[in-house]
Amino acid sequence: MRAGDVIATNDPWQGSGHIYDINVMRPVFKGERLIGYTMSITHLPDIGGLGFSATARQVFEEGLRIPVWRIVEQGQVDHKLFDLIAANVRTPAQTLGDLHSNIACNEVGGRLLLEFMAEAGLDDLEAIADAIVESSEQAIRGKIAEMPDGVYRSTFDIEGVHAPVRLACAVHIQGDAVEIDFDGTSAAVDVAINVPLAYAKAFAVYTFKCITVPGLPNNQGCVSPITVRAPSDCILNPLAPRPTGGRHIIGHCVTPLLMGALTQAVPGEVQADSGMLNLVNVQGKNDRDREVSSIFFACGGFGAMNGVDGYPTLPSPTNMTGVPIEVWEDLTSMTILRKRLLPDTGGAGRSRGGVGQEIVMRNDSGHPMTLSCLAAMTDFAPRGFLGGSPGSLRRYEINGDAVHPKGRHLLAPGDLLRIVEPGGGGFGPPGERAPERIREDIRQGFVTLEGALRDYGVRIE
Repeated sequence: MRAGDVIATNDPWQGSGHIYDINVMRPVFKGERLIGYTMSITHLPDIGGLGFSATARQVFEEGLRIPVWRIVEQGQVDHKLFDLIAANVRTPAQTLGDLHSNIACNEVGGRLLLEFMAEAGLDDLEAIADAIVESSEQAIRGKIAEMPDGVYRSTFDIEGVHAPVRLACAVHIQGDAVEIDFDGTSAAVDVAINVPLAYAKAFAVYTFKCITVPGLPNNQGCVSPITVRAPSDCILNPLAPRPTGGRHIIGHCVTPLLMGALTQAVPGEVQADSGMLNLVNVQGKNDRDREVSSIFFACGGFGAMNGVDGYPTLPSPTNMTGVPIEVWEDLTSMTILRKRLLPDTGGAGRSRGGVGQEIVMRNDSGHPMTLSCLAAMTDFAPRGFLGGSPGSLRRYEINGDAVHPKGRHLLAPGDLLRIVEPGGGGFGPPGERAPERIREDIRQGFVTLEGALRDYGVRIE
């Protein structure tokens, strides 16, 4: 690698788990010396194939798969590759624009890194990097060492496409290290909900960061104390060419799976299940006849924790967000008719789960729109922990009729899509919730008078 080079790939097994993420890396040179790298990863609006969905049967159907490639060489863009990408996607300006943004992002990051080194009088980063990684690892190991040694197991089912999927783990805590084994997890499937091991490992490490030292910046020191294994070609370790487009649907469940195991080790530190993220990918033309490929993000309620109620409609275990509704409406010509919180959807408990929401949108583009739904929690509700009640279920409807939450559907002009987002699970027995907190729930609109009587046995006059 030389100054001005940029390397990229969207290979699911070498990047972040599915073909729709482009991983872009730039070497940073100080004079003639390579001193580090900058990297950015973004979700591309389109990379060809079926488009972002859970319906592909092999990775080949999902779009253009780019091996590790020098997309810029000493400052010169590989225009042949960019022409190839443009010929394979529905929205070339948008897709290539995002890729150029990645390149610019890495350029700015490298410039800022060199400015930092100059300001701090550093010739290289080895010493400071070693110190950060070592102190982070010590902090994580110190917290793990406070946990009781043992083997803690968890198993639960989540919706697949044709049949439920079983997720299982054994968490081995020994001294200041953790081994996580996903043995017992269902085999990989022929639909795009498989999860490359790197993605599953990321959420395993995230879970332990949450209950140890959550404020630490991400670095190798956070990862080193944690070993993750999974059977070959299980749904958490699929082999190519398994499709992985909707890997978040199952991958996000790694965190609640491990939280379930850790209720046995550190019950006061865990979080009940959340309603999780929900994605709807929209493809077609807007009312100005411009090609559209865009994602609508929504989420259910946050899972409750010890002494902490779950927030309404907050994503977990990811931090996705969306553009303002008005921007999305202008881009897609899909009109959001209603967006409201749903009382009584959060699981009852000493701490209450966050409530879900209802979203109704109409296709006002004048063209058919293809919707790809990528959601879970439609048959298995977010679980409550340590006596807490489960949250509500998610569902999709088109013109009042239920549709598959992982399917591709055609939304004709004027058709309505209704999404009901689930509530998060509760924490602790509902009977231990203080009456004044229930009154405040009612005042805020999170619980109804009927819900207070049904779920908590409390009559509020």
